[in-house]
Amino acid sequence: MKKMDPEQAKAYFRLRTTLIMIYLGIGVLVSFGIVLFAESLSSFTVMGIPLPYYMGSQGAILTFIVLLFFNAVISDYVDKKFGLVPKDSTKETDQAANQ
Repeated sequence: MKKMDPEQAKAYFRLRTTLIMIYLGIGVLVSFGIVLFAESLSSFTVMGIPLPYYMGSQGAILTFIVLLFFNAVISDYVDKKFGLVPKDSTKETDQAANQ
């Protein structure tokens, strides 16, 4: 791993921590927020199913999967922004196979 100066490392970890807190906030909102407001949200439907039931059965899981993909894309962008991606890792070859 590339050495970073302390200020850049602080900025990197501050950004990463902020992103993690946003993801956790979305997760809490999807998991517990729907349950807390289930009665008032039951008038909304998704594919004919009441929203609280849908989020409890499928919606929360789908949200977490989407968050995983967003995290991967955003993490790659942040790593490139801070110069943590080696120059030769952009090749199409598999790095693990070459070791």
